[in-house]
Amino acid sequence: MPLVPANQPQLIRSSQKDEYYQNNLTNNANELVHTFAGSRRWLQWRKEIELLSDLTYYVLTTLSGYQTLGEEYVNIIQVDPSRRRIPSRMRRTALIFFHTFVSYLLDKLLICLENELEAEAPQTSRAWGPLSRVRLWIQRAVGMLTESQRKSLIPLVFALQQGITLLYRVHVAVFYITGAFYHIGKRAAGVSYLRVGNVSGDDPRIGNSYRLLGALSLLQLSITLTLQFNNLRQRQRARHEWKRHRNLLPSHQVSQPSSRSARCILCLEERRNTSSTPCGHLFCWECITEWCNTKTECPLCREKFQPHRLVYLRNYK
Repeated sequence: MPLVPANQPQLIRSSQKDEYYQNNLTNNANELVHTFAGSRRWLQWRKEIELLSDLTYYVLTTLSGYQTLGEEYVNIIQVDPSRRRIPSRMRRTALIFFHTFVSYLLDKLLICLENELEAEAPQTSRAWGPLSRVRLWIQRAVGMLTESQRKSLIPLVFALQQGITLLYRVHVAVFYITGAFYHIGKRAAGVSYLRVGNVSGDDPRIGNSYRLLGALSLLQLSITLTLQFNNLRQRQRARHEWKRHRNLLPSHQVSQPSSRSARCILCLEERRNTSSTPCGHLFCWECITEWCNTKTECPLCREKFQPHRLVYLRNYK
């Protein structure tokens, strides 16, 4: 049977089909946990529910030696770097790890580190949760830092988060140009695709259009980075001017009442990125947006509203 490398449209359609079935599985798991465990536990474990749903999907397909539903839909098969053999079980396991666990661990670690660095006082919560041991280790490490060191690390964490997002976008642009490895996890595991059945020659206009799209994507990324760099310089200049202005003010005008300690009723922790509903109740931005994915109403007064009416309160203390 003749086999040729899969092209960009096939890989994209396969990925979209897999994401469709993964989203269905995740939504059903979310409804089950939300019904039996309540909103608080669902918000606490929503990332782990998504991870377990993805693992279930790939264990039943890739790890078991079968095509995923997306791969079956476009008639493509996985091969190792030799392009002559099906990937071994070890390579398929590495693929699942890179494709699911790595992004989850990075997201959790960076969010936990950011929260600890921004906390005004050490958090002593003993509630068990996902990666609780790692959180305790991060708390001890951050506790050894001085206030100035913590403030200097916050921009670095933000830059690392933005860098990961940028890496994904650059990788997709490179895929458009080269036509190989739509996902970083598959590039890391060395798993590529061959198509089965219809092996007629591709229309060269298709490859040219995707290469043009990749070049435009890289151009757009470079322009975005330039604009963000200029905005960062302007913010730093404005912050410097504000510090100079504040030093000229009398001390009684600079001092402000101490910040209020308020808790979000959804996660029962101190609010982060405070946001307001149209009815005036305050929640964490992450908590209320996750809540709105299932219920478009205020968790306190049950007033109906559309998610786009949420207001993110900048500089709110």
